[in-house]
Amino acid sequence: MNARSRTGEKAFEEAQERLVAMGVEVGASLPVHDPARLAETVRTAVLEGYDPIILGGGDGSVSSAVDFLAHHNSTLGLLPLGTANDFARTLEIPTDLGEACRNIARGNVVDVDLGLAGDNYYVNVASVGLSVAATRALSPFLKKNIGPLAYPVAALKAFVKHEPFVGRLTFPDGDHAPVEYGRLLQVAVGNGRFYGGGMIVAPGSGMDDKTLDVYAIVLGRTRDLFGIARYLRSGDFVKSDGVDHFRTSRVVLETEPNLPVNVDGELVARTPEEFSVAPNALRIIVPEGSTAARYDS
Repeated sequence: MNARSRTGEKAFEEAQERLVAMGVEVGASLPVHDPARLAETVRTAVLEGYDPIILGGGDGSVSSAVDFLAHHNSTLGLLPLGTANDFARTLEIPTDLGEACRNIARGNVVDVDLGLAGDNYYVNVASVGLSVAATRALSPFLKKNIGPLAYPVAALKAFVKHEPFVGRLTFPDGDHAPVEYGRLLQVAVGNGRFYGGGMIVAPGSGMDDKTLDVYAIVLGRTRDLFGIARYLRSGDFVKSDGVDHFRTSRVVLETEPNLPVNVDGELVARTPEEFSVAPNALRIIVPEGSTAARYDS
C-alpha cells in the first residue's frame, strides 16, 4: 500500500482487517512510505509468486506497478486510495474501502489492455502539451485540500502560460493518413475511458477494445476553446472544430521542439515517441456485473 497516497496511512490496517474477515489470506503486508519504492516492491511480490497482489493507491501507483504486472500470472486487486482514481472508475471498482475489499474477495478476474509509451506501460492516458504544464501546477496542497477539483484548477493555471507547439502524427499500420499541425494545445493518447478526475477520453472509449483513442487540440480562437472545454467532461469535445480524433493501435508523435510526455501523471518520456496498445496485458479483479471488460477465459 502506498502509505503516502491521499488516504493510504489511515486505510492500511483497516484494509487488512476487512480482507482477513472476508476470507482473504494476506501472505505479507507492506506500507510503502517512499512512493519511489512502490514499483520495486510490486516487482518483488511478483517474483515471489504472490497472487493476487493487492495494491492500495491512486492512478500513479497503479501506473508504476503495471510495468511488472503486465503479461504475468499475478492478478491485481485494487484498493483505490488516490485523488482521481480514474483507472478504478473505468473498471467500475468502488472507491469505498469496504466495497473495494469486498470486490477483491468476491469479484471476477478479467484481462484488460494497457497502453505503451515506448516501453512504459500505462493505464489511462499519455499526453503532450497542456497536460504536462497542468501536472507541474498540480501541487500536493491542491490535491489534499480540493481533491478531484485540483485537476481542472491546475489545467486553468497551466493554460494561461501555455505555448503552442508544432506536431506530426503518423500511423505505422496505415489506418490513417499522416497529419501535421502548426499550433497545437495538446495531444493525448488514451487507453482507458477516464482521466483528469473523471473526464472522458472520447465517446465509446474503453479498456478492452484493443485500440487507443488519440485526440489533437489545435490552438485556435478563444471562443472555440471555451466550446471544447464545455464538453471535456463528456468526451464530446472530440466532435468540435479544432479537434481531431483517431482510433488506432499504433501512433507516432513528433513535436517541435521535443517535449516531455505525461504518462498517467508522471513525466517519464519525451517526444518523438511511439504509442501502442498491449491487448489483454493485465489481469485484474473487477466487481461482479462490471461491463468494463470481458471475463478472463
